[in-house]
Amino acid sequence: MPSSHSFVINDADVYIPTFKGNNELQASETGLSAAALRLLVLIDGQSTVAEVRRRAGAPAGDAQFLAAMRELLGGSCIDLASNQLTQSNDFIEFFSSQPQQPAGPLSGELQSEAEAGVTTLQRTGYYVRIAMRAAERPESKGGESVLIVEDDPALAKFLRQYLELEGFAATTASKREEIIAGLRRQPPPDLVLLDVMLPDADGFNILVKMREHPALKAVPVLMLTAKATRESVLRGLAGGANGYITKPFQPDSLITAVKTVLGVSKNPFDRRGRVE
Repeated sequence: MPSSHSFVINDADVYIPTFKGNNELQASETGLSAAALRLLVLIDGQSTVAEVRRRAGAPAGDAQFLAAMRELLGGSCIDLASNQLTQSNDFIEFFSSQPQQPAGPLSGELQSEAEAGVTTLQRTGYYVRIAMRAAERPESKGGESVLIVEDDPALAKFLRQYLELEGFAATTASKREEIIAGLRRQPPPDLVLLDVMLPDADGFNILVKMREHPALKAVPVLMLTAKATRESVLRGLAGGANGYITKPFQPDSLITAVKTVLGVSKNPFDRRGRVE
């Protein structure tokens, strides 16, 4: 391993915590310095080094900031996001393994949220979790990328064309190999529309595996489902879905849900997480 002093840190680079880094964040004791630990909390797999430095309140070229970055790199606590997605064998093996099952019974709060979500879903055709929507980005210039995981070719084409008309950069995937390729693409998609039922994959398993992967865990996911049942919604919420859209759906409902999750919608929320 190279000396920590040999690491070149560029302002435009994007870093993510490794599994070791995530373990350091969760451990009761850590071997990291206080400065490195504070910095590790700010590294999210989406922000550039320059953005992380600004949030840390450090000026350009700050020696303490660079020392903390090199400590994290030297300790294998962070890695370039591109490295985590372009190591093809590791990535494919990761998505081939079985996702971890949630430990213990689901909380009453989550079950109550599922009940409210089903009611809203059946009434409006979409449901967005207010606690899991992205931060507001009122100055967004558009062009956010959306990966559509849907096995119905006609529906996938419609979704892609409609999203493109709204200014999004949309791509489609239906089979396992296409899904893996779409998730490996750099940079990762800004949002995934994920069908629950797929020919050679399970949408819920893909969701859980995304939430377990350090480079994809922060990517918002909207589940596409033909069944607005409590069990289906509960499983998606437990797996970390940001919301649901029922099929068939109204185009306006789709766009509202997508913009809300991406943080580019200016519509107000009610307390149930539904956009009015």
